[in-house]
Amino acid sequence: MVENILPPVDPKANLRDYNATCQSFNWKEVEQQFSWSRTGKVNIAYEAIDRHAQDPDRANRFCLIYEDEGRRERITYHQMRDLSNKFANVLKRLGVEKGDRVFIFLPRCPEYYIAMVGCAKVGAIFGPLFEALMEVAVRERLSDSGAKVLVTTPKMAARVPFSELPELRHIILVGAGNIILRPGEVSWEEEMARASYEFDIEWVDLEDPLYLIYTSGSTGKPKGVLHVHRDMVGYLITARWVLDLKDGDVLWTTAEPGWITGTVYGALAPWLCGVNNLVRGGRFDLEGWCRSIETHRVTVWYTAPTVFRRLMAQEEVMKKYNLRSLRHILSVGEPLASEVVYWGRRIFGVPIHDTWWMTETGMIMIANYPSMPIKPGSIGRPFPGIVAAVVDDQGRELPPLTLGGLAIKRGWPAMMRGIWRDEERYREYFSIEPWYISGDIAYMDDDGYFYFQGREDDLIKVAGVMVGPTEVEEALRRHPAVADAGVIGKPDPLRGSVIKAFISLKPDFTPSEGLKEEIREFMRKYFSPRIVPKEIEFRPEIPRSEDGGVIRRVLKAWELGLPA
Repeated sequence: MVENILPPVDPKANLRDYNATCQSFNWKEVEQQFSWSRTGKVNIAYEAIDRHAQDPDRANRFCLIYEDEGRRERITYHQMRDLSNKFANVLKRLGVEKGDRVFIFLPRCPEYYIAMVGCAKVGAIFGPLFEALMEVAVRERLSDSGAKVLVTTPKMAARVPFSELPELRHIILVGAGNIILRPGEVSWEEEMARASYEFDIEWVDLEDPLYLIYTSGSTGKPKGVLHVHRDMVGYLITARWVLDLKDGDVLWTTAEPGWITGTVYGALAPWLCGVNNLVRGGRFDLEGWCRSIETHRVTVWYTAPTVFRRLMAQEEVMKKYNLRSLRHILSVGEPLASEVVYWGRRIFGVPIHDTWWMTETGMIMIANYPSMPIKPGSIGRPFPGIVAAVVDDQGRELPPLTLGGLAIKRGWPAMMRGIWRDEERYREYFSIEPWYISGDIAYMDDDGYFYFQGREDDLIKVAGVMVGPTEVEEALRRHPAVADAGVIGKPDPLRGSVIKAFISLKPDFTPSEGLKEEIREFMRKYFSPRIVPKEIEFRPEIPRSEDGGVIRRVLKAWELGLPA
């Protein structure tokens, strides 16, 4: 347990009194903030875009400030209403109806976001796809979903095996130029040019599907997680209380729209709040990213620990830019090391606030709030209205400082409504009533703060003691020679398992047996001998996912000599 506590950074945050709010919170009161609570007409596209387009104070705010190496574009809420109406008309002309699946396979670009809103207006289910997916992954997702329409580019279309997807009727190509279109293909630019600006939104039920997002997990085929229009209730209030969004803010969420963070907090949630929203295309570029924060005066930044580690390694570059517009910084994707929290406070003047949620939960569930003390190393406390606990295999709540499964009492508005075409897989998440079983391992301290310790499959049993890899990895990264680390359990005939660490070194250090022993000695300050890594292997870098998590299945493949 981390004893150091950082004081609140903003006692005037939107969520002023966490404890009092938890006592009185009611989801029904949040629902009253939507127009559908009065009109009965439901569609997230209206609440996120059209409602603001009709408001003189918000119509000309930028729902999308887009930039990449060669493109700069600003789209107001008023313009997004018109552009999404046009795309909705394109879909209607192609025969898309309520409940049809329309997948978006694009790099980050304005068309991605226009397509998302247009799909919602038609009542179609949109499916965001990560731009780096290759042919097999694309085929699995389009086939499983029964996608009717795909929005992509000519270059990315080369990764789509059309002949193996009989349900895919139409391909909308962005940037088709003068290429000859094949049967079933249409040009985005030509279709949008001829489409009307006027469109009558398809009104839906709160439980009607909104989007279908696929997540791979570590084993098995990709699973399509289904979310509905009611999710907007959770999006709005978490954006206000966790991201602390206020009128005049500029939010930058760096996640790709093909990941749920990019879909929810990179688009839908800030739009529901009616704030200015930045999207930057292309790959990570330290100077470019710092320049974007300075130029657009970003006030709220939601990114991943991987980004902070890169920034920490090139701190001198950051000093060339004025980043003081940042008043609130958040992290997601993997545990945030305590030293990063302190580093953030030194560099930006505010600490970095960790958050925890999943594709399946649909919204932020546990967080550190700007008006609440931070315990560096903790993912924070449950969002008001959320009941979280650490439980055993039978669903019994465990006492503080006991390692167990992180579970959420079911019933929050953004909870997934199904796994596409796999009801049995969906029921497994709720196999122990009344809990949603996350598959994450954590413990809770006496003050109700949670500490993530890894995935259930990642737990290591050493001499009868369960060890969470995250805590070991964080300790390893505190050694002055260690740039990054990942650990796994390795079978051992006497102890059941021993810990093996894969370590990448900082540039000024050279691998050696002496350095391995020095690192082990350093670790003995934190852990008993059985938890100190028995084996250490140096690697150029540690494999990490797009959202920053250590990919331990790759570490295990290295250990077994299998393809990674």
